[in-house]
Amino acid sequence: MASSDQNKSPLQNHSPDMIPQLSDDVASPVTDSTPQHITDHIVAGWSRVQERMRSDLGDNVWRNWIKGLDYGKMDNGVMILYSSSSLVASRVNSQYADRLRMYWQAESREIRQIRVEHRQHAPVMPDKPNRKPLSSHPTGVDIGISSSAHTHAPVPAAPTVGSTDSGDELGGVLDPRMTFENFIVGKPNELAYAAAMRAAESDAPSFNPLFLHGGVGLGKTHLMHAIAWQIRRRDPSRKVVYLSAEKFMYRFIRALRYRDTMQFKEQFRSVDVLMVDDVQFISGKETTQEEFFHTFNALIDQNRQIILSADKSPTNLGGMEERLRSRLNWGMVADIQPTTFELRLGILQSRAEQENIELPQKVMEYLAHKITSNVRELEGALNRLSAYSSLFGVPVTIDTVHEVLSDLLRASSVQISIDAIQREVARYYNIRQTEMHSKRRARNIVRPRQVAMYLAKNLTNCSYPQIGSQFGDRDHTTVMHAVRKVEDMIAEDKQFADDVSMIRSLLTS
Repeated sequence: MASSDQNKSPLQNHSPDMIPQLSDDVASPVTDSTPQHITDHIVAGWSRVQERMRSDLGDNVWRNWIKGLDYGKMDNGVMILYSSSSLVASRVNSQYADRLRMYWQAESREIRQIRVEHRQHAPVMPDKPNRKPLSSHPTGVDIGISSSAHTHAPVPAAPTVGSTDSGDELGGVLDPRMTFENFIVGKPNELAYAAAMRAAESDAPSFNPLFLHGGVGLGKTHLMHAIAWQIRRRDPSRKVVYLSAEKFMYRFIRALRYRDTMQFKEQFRSVDVLMVDDVQFISGKETTQEEFFHTFNALIDQNRQIILSADKSPTNLGGMEERLRSRLNWGMVADIQPTTFELRLGILQSRAEQENIELPQKVMEYLAHKITSNVRELEGALNRLSAYSSLFGVPVTIDTVHEVLSDLLRASSVQISIDAIQREVARYYNIRQTEMHSKRRARNIVRPRQVAMYLAKNLTNCSYPQIGSQFGDRDHTTVMHAVRKVEDMIAEDKQFADDVSMIRSLLTS
């Protein structure tokens, strides 16, 4: 008969005295003297907890809040995890600590509580040799939000236009903020991110050209800069030229003017990596397209990497010669979709942390809901709110957002409908919109339904019977009760009042 120990998890097969990372007086999970099998148990246990949280919460939430946590130590039955972000530490403690405790208790029954602490430089979780990261993409590229568990060499200082490096003389200045570490990844951009990482990490082109396309302010230029930084970091000897299509055209016109086209050809056809941003700019420019076509062919023949970006896919680029359009479609075409709420919130949180901007969670969620056009507007809104708060010495509230960002949040002319109210309330409380019509009486369903009825009465001209008919043919007295109930709770519960105010703002601004 097999021993019952075989059914235990690796952490449970060892007593607390045998596992240094569970000792109260050990501040770090692993030291140089920690046996390899103990290190493996720590890694395996944390990996299983991470995978269960990922399965439970979904990829977006897991990337935003759980992935970057690092194992710390045990302190009298309290497992302490570390985060380099104070915002993440606060959010996990308030919303996800119980789930973490439940999954960690499956690894060790000694654990009674989970606490996340903010540390500027959190200790890095040990890793097995040759073990793939939890968030490994099928291509082998980590597609999650950067965390302290990733170690990178320092980013070099941005080159100046007058640099002696010929690549810098040809190209533009790289923004040191636009690195892979600072790029927030979500479903809309994970393909482009993975392709960009592959191009940056490969010595030979995996796909040629790499063509990134998407709307304004969705991250194309950020990825282009990040690729250039990563290639320079890995191999400074490689000649990388990054420039806009406009600058390529300008240099070509100047070469024609001064009858110096041979030097122009030699410069651009001798690079290891050519990166051209906003290729759509040369649409309709026949002479520039002719030269770009020959430059493209010359580099492809030499097996040199070409990376391009545009606001449309090659197929949809108007004013582009057919032969050039077909070559742009040769390699990998990766689109960047419009951002989701989770991605916009992650970007806001990351930028606020980078710039040391203190913004209430409610305000960030409100901005992520309302500013959906592009990331640049989102970051611009963050900067304007920070400047206003600093100049006038006042905290940022929802009212402040309305005052400072009135041009971005101007109300649409579309009248608010009960369907729109139900949709917004359901999204806010993370339930299905169909629950607004169901007969279920669970508390987590009834309360949002009552809020939706209250808002329908206050934001539309519908009568009680009309409202009831759109909530599963409920009687008008049910709607009246819901309205009174919500009014009472608003007066008694500040948090609930804030929630209702937030939803109202999302619907009316």
